[in-house]
Amino acid sequence: MRGFHLVAATVFLSLFSLCGTSGKTSAQPNIRPNILLMIADDMGLDASPCHLLGHASVSMPTLERLCHEGMVFENAYAAPVCSPTRATIMTGQYGFRTGVGSAIPRMDGQGLSIDEKSLFDQLNGTRYSSAIIGKWHLAGSDAPLDHPFQFGVKEYYGMFKEGVRDYSNWNAVHNGETSRVSGYATTVLTDRAIDWIKAQNEPWFLWLAFNAPHRPFHLPPQDLHSNNSLNDDENAIKKTPLPYYHAALEALDSEMGRLLDSLDDETRQNTVVIFVGDNGTPNQVASQQYGHWRAKGTIFQGGTNVPLIMQGPGIKQGRSTALVNTTDLYTTIASFAGLEVKTRDSYNIRPILEGRSGLRKYVYVEHFKDHPAKVGNSLGWAIRDAQYKLVVLQGKPPLLFDLNADPFEETDLLTGQPSADNQAKAIELLLAFEEIRK
Repeated sequence: MRGFHLVAATVFLSLFSLCGTSGKTSAQPNIRPNILLMIADDMGLDASPCHLLGHASVSMPTLERLCHEGMVFENAYAAPVCSPTRATIMTGQYGFRTGVGSAIPRMDGQGLSIDEKSLFDQLNGTRYSSAIIGKWHLAGSDAPLDHPFQFGVKEYYGMFKEGVRDYSNWNAVHNGETSRVSGYATTVLTDRAIDWIKAQNEPWFLWLAFNAPHRPFHLPPQDLHSNNSLNDDENAIKKTPLPYYHAALEALDSEMGRLLDSLDDETRQNTVVIFVGDNGTPNQVASQQYGHWRAKGTIFQGGTNVPLIMQGPGIKQGRSTALVNTTDLYTTIASFAGLEVKTRDSYNIRPILEGRSGLRKYVYVEHFKDHPAKVGNSLGWAIRDAQYKLVVLQGKPPLLFDLNADPFEETDLLTGQPSADNQAKAIELLLAFEEIRK
């Protein structure tokens, strides 16, 4: 893909010739905090009742409580599909460095390389116990069932290669062994998380990767959501999937609430909770404000701008417009565990959580097939600063958007005869992209 980028840069340059946060802070922890990372699968910003561009048509009181008590990020970005986002959190690196730019089962081989220094490798040198429960989705077609173990994950239970095809009848891998599970996936994963946490005697880090609200759209158990009018009918679900998607979100929220309520007061007060979406909302149920086919799987806002909420000891209450990428969770989580780790692509966002400024000037997102070294496999990339976003899609002219004035990317500032200011901004962002790609 490097070749494509250079070609794109050349084509692009030929097109033009140029002569905050507020609120109270939670109590500081007396000891290293526990860390709970919860990942929602296929939940974009538009599906969050907490965010300025989201909507309140779905009831998620647990998430809203986290938003009220913690910090809500408006400008958090992930990859447009799930595997690359998980790889960025696991390694703190952009996909072009790890080779993970699309959904891994479509790739040959092992998937994410075991040569990468994982977040779990870092934590294994500390007092922290750690586990992953839920969707792994970092294993290629040839990866062994102990693939998580090769990344330093000492306890793993969940969906191994992809997600579930039936929320109530699915396969789980537990530390290299496969079993058939009959039980609502969101509930089973929550039960496992509760049991694992109760067994810990040291500070802990739990990566809890829910399958919900990812397809298949379905009717969750009635006691987990509020829509009593839905029928468990396949044709009805296909015809009108949105209320079923919302029901899955409500069920997810109910189980997150049960998990948090299971913690005793001392544990809860000393636990950092991180909630993040892994990519945008599926197009079938995405908000119409993003336009047609500009949600999951695209590098537009609807595909990459995701909910991120952090709550816990030492974290201010409020909202932040700071730029954040899922790569940043790598150094940030390690920092909570008392570690100072560095990668080129990961910025520790602890200063933002404490009410200070962040370090990131640009956010970069990408989508490519197979490996980036293979020319022609790029589907596109985008880079933004605090106001403007440059979008480069394969085989198409670059696009520039002013996200402050045009948050849904409706007006390309490079169409027709762009102003000198817009041309200069596009060049600035292109050069920033080239610097990232070095």
